[in-house]
This record gives sequence, structure tokens and C-alpha cells, in this order.
Amino acid sequence: MKLRALDLLIVDDEPSVTKIFERLAKQEKLSFEIAKNGYEALDLLAKTETNLIVLDVCMPGLSGFQVLEYIHTNCPESETIVMTGKAKVEDAVKALKMGAFDFITKPFDNLEIVISCLKQALEKANLKRKIKSLESGKLRMEGFQGILGKSRIMQTIYETIQNVSASNSSILILGESGTGKELVARAIHQTSPRQSKPFVVINCSAIPEGLMESELFGHARGSFTGATHDKMGLFEEGNGGTVFLDEIGEIPPSIQVKLLRVLQEREIRRVGSSEVRHVDVRIISATHQDLPELIKKGTFREDLYYRLNVISINMPPVRERVEDIPLLAYHFLKKFNKKTGKSIEEISVDALHMLQGYPWFGNVRELENIIERCVVLTVGNKIGARDLPPKLVSKNFYLPSNQEEDLSVFSYQDAKEKALEIFNKNYLIHILKAAQGNISLASSKAGMDRSNFKKIIRKYDIDLSGFKGDET
Repeated sequence: MKLRALDLLIVDDEPSVTKIFERLAKQEKLSFEIAKNGYEALDLLAKTETNLIVLDVCMPGLSGFQVLEYIHTNCPESETIVMTGKAKVEDAVKALKMGAFDFITKPFDNLEIVISCLKQALEKANLKRKIKSLESGKLRMEGFQGILGKSRIMQTIYETIQNVSASNSSILILGESGTGKELVARAIHQTSPRQSKPFVVINCSAIPEGLMESELFGHARGSFTGATHDKMGLFEEGNGGTVFLDEIGEIPPSIQVKLLRVLQEREIRRVGSSEVRHVDVRIISATHQDLPELIKKGTFREDLYYRLNVISINMPPVRERVEDIPLLAYHFLKKFNKKTGKSIEEISVDALHMLQGYPWFGNVRELENIIERCVVLTVGNKIGARDLPPKLVSKNFYLPSNQEEDLSVFSYQDAKEKALEIFNKNYLIHILKAAQGNISLASSKAGMDRSNFKKIIRKYDIDLSGFKGDET
């Protein structure tokens, strides 16, 4: 049984090196332990759940490679960074083949590079642990009333829903398209005293202006051509329950006046009728538009705005709750596995990195569509980075800004080829920089044969003279 979690384990017999990492760990607020040899390292690994091990290859007694072999077998969620002398590049190659995340050479010329390497390895280790928890079912799909997310900002929204659900106050839900505004409205209704009554959804942007009054308030027989019978409106259908007015910013000014009366007096009149009917509804509205700006333009009534906006809830875009993306992605993976009859078990760490690096202007709805596409097209039981659409690849691996291209101007096939070209060239540049121009090391990090790696370098016309290193 693991006694405690540990961010960093430093394994080295040189005090000067361990002091550097001790200082960096404190600077980055990481929990850490120091092992002076391989035996101490194994003892600590048996007692802790360690995210990252920084390991010297050359130590007396148990070698770094023996420790690395133990880590690979017994600590699969941990990441390891090996340390080598400048003259021992072959040790780094061997360590990478044994599963190490990366290598750094001693002495350290640039601590910023060391810190960056530590952060990347810790991020990957955290993702691996989260993936394992999601796959094993140990981490439940955290959320509230069908809304997924365990980030701090979502926890605040759950608390707000619980606090407002018992009241009858009007609520305005704000947020970009695809953020889940209707889910919030449903959650408020389902946790309110009105939960056994109707929940009526009205998409204001989908109803033609000429039909909106009749749809909302109903009409009397003979009130217009085609009105062959009395019709109950949506507000009457929702009597006793909740009416959700989605895209409230699209409602025309002529209807805004009548809606204001519903809010103030809880009264409606059917089209063509003088009879006043009372309705008991709670109104929740939502919009992605800037209503104060519409008020300035004269297209939205200020008094209606204040009636609707007694309590406001702001739904964050996905890019502001990146930590929820793995949770959402696995939820949609299970959903579309069931829908398609597939049994894809995993989303790779690299694919999750790409998902977390994409801006998601379409928010949860766009993420859902991407995962559905991946489930349909992926061959095998694992969604990898190669299974993601080109737009995610291009967003994560663009060339420097002066070389960016708008892939939307190409056909799908051409855009895909262009995105792959951008990815390949940029990937090669980054991996060669990390390996200081050493092709043997770079090809090993890439998991490729050295001769094939050199062919790809020549194909993309990459000049090796700009990289530090003496082996080409």
C-alpha cells in the first residue's frame, strides 16, 4: 500500500546536483525526496506513488539502468528523466529505449531547459494517472445533474445552482454557444420544487417572428387564416413548471413587451382573444450575445433585461477549464462506443495533450463532435494523435507565426496533407533542438530508424547547421 504521493524523486550521489534539484523543487512548490543511490531509490518507490524520477545513470552499487528497469515494470504511471555526462550520449539513447521521458546532460548550462523538461514530464505523468483512473472507473464522472466537470469554476456553478433552485427568481445564463447553458437550466429545474412539472424549452432563434406570438401565448380560433381551433401556447404548457428561453437576444421587440407582462404580472393573452389567463412559470433565459450592447443599439428593452437578469450564471468556455477536457473526452468516448458498438478503451496521452491545447471555439459541442468522429474512424482500441482531425494538429504544431497558413482555404484532403507537412517539419525542428542536433539521439526519441530519420530531414530540407551538436 502506498503511503503518500510524491511529485519528484531525485536519485544522484553528487550533492552538488541534488542541491540544484532541491532548489528547483522548492521554487516550483513540488514535494520531493532525495535518494543517494539506487537502493534508497527502490525503497522510496516502494513506499510512495511518485510522479517523476530524475535519475543519474552512473552511480555506485545499483546502476541507474537497473533502477529504470524497476520503474518501467513496477511504476508504469511514473515518468523518468535520466541524467548523463556530455560524452555519454549512448546512455541517453539506451534510457529512452527503456522508456525514459527525456534526458538532460550534466553539468546544466541552462536551468530554464531543465525546469521546462520537469514540467512537461510531470504533466505527462499526471495525465497518465488520470487516464488510468478513468479507464478503471476509480474516478467517477464528476459533475452535477448531467453537467460534467470537476474544475473549480464548475464547482462554483454547481453551488450556485443549488443555492438558486428553491427560489422562483428569474435567471439569465450567459456563455458562448456550446457551453451547456440548457444543461444548467435543466439542472435548476430538476433540483427545484417544480421538478415534477413541465420543463419547456423555447429556442427563440428558431421560431419565425410572424409565428412567435402564437407559439408563446397561443391563439383563439379564427384569429388568423388557418387558425381552425383554439391553441394553447408554450407558456400555458409550462404552467407550474419552468420555461427556458434559449437565445433570448433574438426575440423581436414586439414580443418583448408581452414577455415583460408575463414576468411582471404572470398573465398572458392568446392571439385574437381578450381573455386574460394566469400562468405560474419560472423563467430561465440564456444567450451568447451581449445584451447591454443590444440595449445600446435599441434592439433589446432595458426593463426586460433587468427582469430577466435577477440572478446571472456565467458558463465558462472549455478553454477556461482545460483540466475538464480528459473527463469530457472519456465521457463522450463511452457514449459513442455504445452508440456505434465499438470498444475503444483509451485516448493516448499525446492525443489528450492536443485536445487540451486546442482553443475549442465550439466548446463542449465541438469536443463531442470530434470524439464521435474519432470513434467512428479509429481502427483499433486506442485513439491516438494521428486519429485527430487536421485542424487540431495544425493548432498544436504550427510553424512560427510568420509561416502560419489558414488551412480552411484548402480542400479537406489538401488541408490534411498540409497539416501533416507542418506537423512533420515542426516536430523535426523541435526534436533536433532537444537533442542538440544529434541524429542518433533524436531518431531514438522519435522511435525511428536513424537512416529513415535522416531521409525525412532531407525531405523537408532542414538545415542541421543551426543546431548545437557535432554528430550529423
